[in-house]
Amino acid sequence: MTRAPAPQPGILEIDLYQGGASKVEGVDDIVKLSSNENPHGPPQSAQDAARAAAERMHLYPPTDHAALRAAIAAVHDLDPDRIVCGVGSDEIIHLLCQAYAGPGDEVLHTEHGFAMYAISARAAGATPVKVPERDRRVAVDTLLDGMTEATRLVFIANPANPTGTMIGGQDMVRLADGLPDGCLLVLDGAYADYVADFDGGLGLAQGRENVIVTRTFSKMYGLGGMRVGWGYVPRDVAGVLNRIRGPFNLSNVALAAAEAAIRDRAFADRCRADNAAQRARLRAGLAELGIPSDPSEANFVLARFADQNEAADCDAFLRTRGVIVRHPSGYGFPDCLRITVGDAAGVDRLLETVAAWRAR
Repeated sequence: MTRAPAPQPGILEIDLYQGGASKVEGVDDIVKLSSNENPHGPPQSAQDAARAAAERMHLYPPTDHAALRAAIAAVHDLDPDRIVCGVGSDEIIHLLCQAYAGPGDEVLHTEHGFAMYAISARAAGATPVKVPERDRRVAVDTLLDGMTEATRLVFIANPANPTGTMIGGQDMVRLADGLPDGCLLVLDGAYADYVADFDGGLGLAQGRENVIVTRTFSKMYGLGGMRVGWGYVPRDVAGVLNRIRGPFNLSNVALAAAEAAIRDRAFADRCRADNAAQRARLRAGLAELGIPSDPSEANFVLARFADQNEAADCDAFLRTRGVIVRHPSGYGFPDCLRITVGDAAGVDRLLETVAAWRAR
């Protein structure tokens, strides 16, 4: 009997990615706080643009994403030729590993880093290398100590997921300065839009050939279902990534929605302000219930419990009441729950349910 071909080495070592749960059997009234989605949904401008673009779904989309790149460049004062668009920022991460890492190469990330860093590294045949954090924060010193001549990519999320903590500009400069030759620093800014007066490292990337910034439309702009992301990369890197990405990787509908969303600055400002207010309420309410969390700069908080059993018990109780959060044990936090910041009603319901759990 003919044997089926074996996959490339490393692929079977990849654990399947698990997204946040969205339903509970037998419970209809659900508040989903497990995937860091915008509780306000997408802006009306993006919805209108998507409906109009749907009339052209029989046509192939543009391969150069020129209109979306121009909109991103205008909003962030960037060179549009250095912008590469992908199916979420996940695709940019995957393309970077495919293009710049392979067998014998190392891809560095922190111990609680986004699962796609290691997944994309293994898919490319490279070796993911995990370095420690300190007090749930990215530690530049451990990253620098972990670099070798084989290091080709260094990934950090800033703000980080699932902690919500972040490092400052001087730490990012020190990290970029310490890269070995032939290595790229990738600053994952999926949650950077939630930080006031923060460019997510775009200024650092402007003047360097070894720094890349990735961003997404899935969080602040409420377009998780559209799957649109982008990276700001050196010109030569843009040429490489555009050679290997799918020529029609983004649909007409997704492109139109994303362009409208990023131009809607009033929507982003409202969501940022509301997230900050509700996040403060959430942290304070949890603290009153004896559940601490680090100051978060993102649209979620990492609630810390006495131990793994207490976290799991609270998670199970919340689900019985239709409140779904994330138990990030796979990210090295078995004694924590990651809770998305909801709207005012969502935060009220979360806190009321946790209080009921405490009062049992």
